[in-house]
Parts: sequence; structure tokens; C-alpha cells
Amino acid sequence: MGDAQEVDGQDGLPPGPAPAGRVKAVRGSVLDVAFPAGRLPAIGEALDVLLPDRGAALLAEVEAHLDEASVRAICLDSTAGLPRGASVRATGAPLTIPVGEAVLGRLIDVRGRIGDGGRPLPGGTPRHPIHAHPPALTERPVGRELYETGIKVIDLLAPLARGGKAGLFGGAGVGKTVLIMELIRTVAEKYSGLSIFAGIGERSREGHELLLEMTDSGVLDRTALIFGQMNEPPGARWRVGLAAVTMAEEFRDGLGRDVLLLMDNAYRFIQAGMEVSGLLGRLPSRVGYQPTLATEVAELEERIASTRSASITAIQAVYVPADDFTDPAVAEIFSHLDSSIVLSRSLAAEGLYPAIDPLASTSVLLDPSVVGEAHYRLAEEVRATIAHYRELQDIIALLGIEELSAADRRVVGRARRLMRFLTQPFTVTEAFTGRAGKVVPLAETLKGCRAILDGKADDWAETSLYMLGTVEEAEALERAAKAEDRAEAEGEAAA
Repeated sequence: MGDAQEVDGQDGLPPGPAPAGRVKAVRGSVLDVAFPAGRLPAIGEALDVLLPDRGAALLAEVEAHLDEASVRAICLDSTAGLPRGASVRATGAPLTIPVGEAVLGRLIDVRGRIGDGGRPLPGGTPRHPIHAHPPALTERPVGRELYETGIKVIDLLAPLARGGKAGLFGGAGVGKTVLIMELIRTVAEKYSGLSIFAGIGERSREGHELLLEMTDSGVLDRTALIFGQMNEPPGARWRVGLAAVTMAEEFRDGLGRDVLLLMDNAYRFIQAGMEVSGLLGRLPSRVGYQPTLATEVAELEERIASTRSASITAIQAVYVPADDFTDPAVAEIFSHLDSSIVLSRSLAAEGLYPAIDPLASTSVLLDPSVVGEAHYRLAEEVRATIAHYRELQDIIALLGIEELSAADRRVVGRARRLMRFLTQPFTVTEAFTGRAGKVVPLAETLKGCRAILDGKADDWAETSLYMLGTVEEAEALERAAKAEDRAEAEGEAAA
């Protein structure tokens, strides 16, 4: 790995050559490394484990000082075949990741190695440490700006903030990844912005499909992908989130570009940290999670912020284990978010996609001072209508809708039409559904919901509002259906 580097002294020691050590114990991904007394590398420093029979050194990160002459590190590579006594070189710096224009259109891992089979990164590509401080409060803008996604239910009920953080919460198979892929496309086309996708604990198939989808849609050249796959050691998966944030910070601070940071899946970041904590011998906390859960989540989330020059907007898919939203990991992520988008298994079972629960999804931006009085009141009216319908569902199931009062039947009809109007076909699913994707401006979403609440669609078929864009499309579909019914009736009468 090259000659020994001159490094600044640590713990008050004078500068000198990078200290060399020896592996004295290997337990899975955890290494105990002995160094000369008084020359221990700092916590968070990267180590190169030198193996003569391998082309490249293994990479490890110091996590604890055991005593005056040894450290405990977590290895980011497989330790299979690693012998005790192997040479270790302290790099004198934290783990670094390639940043800048060169990473756009590329798929890399947490070490910065290319994973897309393409050419190597250009020589001289800058590398930044993955550990950094968040921007100071004095550097952050005061106001909040809406981030329009073109997805009706999000823009209406859980609007996103430019420079904010949103979470997509849901169990397995309810559509988190599809929603994230649609948001990547929307941002690339609508805002001409840059996207960074962090695949934390992803399957190899998912990464391959995402790469092909972005190539076909033409947005890959404005997107950087960084993966820590499910089959990689926990240390690699644990550091992918910080590496992705570091890449985003360079675009924000160095190039003044707005960035959309997408993580799939933030829960697996916590899961990897839990594995690392167990390997390091730390006593677990609630439900078996690491005792440093809150610190690790804050270290990641607090760096996602806007500055006066540009912004990082984050959207994170969060797996909810056993659909339990009281899980400590899920609750900890919740506390850092501006918008929480909750995906519902029951809505997915009904075929209402995106399966976003209109009552459980929230946003701090849904405030009259931010979105305006008209938007706020309309969103509250939509929620109240759907909530009243859900209260009546048990009665309908037991006695039938005919037993409801005329006013309640009217509310039920409008709520069902609202829920179908808030469905939407996505561009990324065109090949599977045969429906062209729709991107709907916020003004059209508000107009359509207002029309339904005012009773304009009371005599329309519910299917006329399902999986389309604007209310005008639904009206045209309804007119065509009625014209077809009239023609059929006239034909029968003539016969």
C-alpha cells in the first residue's frame, strides 16, 4: 500500500511515521491489533491490513482502545483466511470516499471501488473523509421551501421540504423501493437536480435492476449509486450511509448543487450497527439494539441539511419490523424527520397505489404559514372525510351501506372517490401495469380534491377516478363511459 506516511502526532505525540501493528485476534469482522505503546491510532481512523497473497489490503476502522498497546477495529472486508500476526498499517486518516463530478453515473462501494464493470475513476478524483460535522446553525437558511414531487397524496397530505428529511415507512412488499425509484426520476426531470442513492443492505438483484432502470430512463448521468450489499460484512453496510452523505456534501458545498439523497433502507443501517455493536462486545439495549442507537442515527441525520448555497433533501425508506411502529429503531428515525410517509398493507391489498395511508402520514410543512390557508384547510377536510369513512366501515361490514343516513352515505361515497383519486400510475411501473406514468402539479391535485369534496363526482363511477392524473381526465373518462352506455341503450331499443 505504499511507503509509510508522515502523520500528525496523536494524543500529544510529535509527528512521525504511521505506526505499524500486528493482528493479534480475529473474531468474525472484529480485529484486535497490537501497536507500539503510546502510538495507538485514533478512534475512527482507517487501518490497512496487509496480506502479501492478496492484491489489495483489507480495510478496517478503529472502534475502541483496549489498552495502551492495542485497539479493536471492525473490518469492512471479509476476514476469511486472515491470519494472526498479519501486518497492519495505520493510515493516519479516517475512511475516505471519492466525491465530485467523477462519481456521477457510477456505482461504487464504501471503499470507492467501481461496481458497474466500467472504467476506473479518473486519476486525481478527490476523496473526502466520511466523518464530518454538520453545518452550523448560522449557515442554514431560515425559511422553508416546498419540494413538489408530482405525487398527489404526498404533495397534498405530507409535503416535503427542500433541504428536509422524509421517511417512507412500511413493512415488506408495500412499495417503498418503487416509490423511491419514481422520486429519483421525478427529481431528475423536474428539477434537473443530482441524486445520490445509498443502497444499505440491498440484494444484488435490486442493485442490478436499479442500475438498468436508471440507464434506460436516461437519469444515470445525474445520479451516483453507492451500495453496501446484504452479503457484505456489517462494517461495510454500516458506513454506506455516511459515505453517501459525504458525497452529497461535496456537491452542496463544493459545487453549489442541490442534491436528493435517497436511502434504501435506513433500518438496515441501524441493523448493521447492531451487528457491529454485538461483535464489539457491547451490552445490548432495548429489544437487542445497540446502546449507541440514538448517537449513530443523529450522526447520520444531522448532516443532512441545507446551507445558504444549496441543499441536501433526503428521502429514506424505513423497513418497519412486523409492522410495529413502536420499535425503538423506527421511533428514533421518526424523531429526525420533517415528513413521515406511512405505507399501508391494507391499501396495497386493495390495489390502491401508492399505498400511502392518508391519515397516518404527516408533515411539519402542512401548516397554513407554509402551504397556505387553502391547501391546509383542503388537506384537513380530505383527512376528516376519509377518517369518518373508516369509522363507518365496521357498520357497513355488519349492516350494509343502506343502513347509513343519507349524509353518511354521501361522506362514504366521497371518501372512496378521494382515495381512488389519490392513486397514481408511476413511470417506473409502466412495463408492468400498461398505464402511462403521471406527474401531477400540486394545483391540479388541489383542484381535483376540491371538486370531489364539493360533490362534482358524486354520480361518477369510482373506477373513473382510479389510477389517473387530473380530475379533467376522470371527467373525460366518465363522459366517454356514459356516451357508450347511451349508444348501447339506443342500440338495444332499436333492436
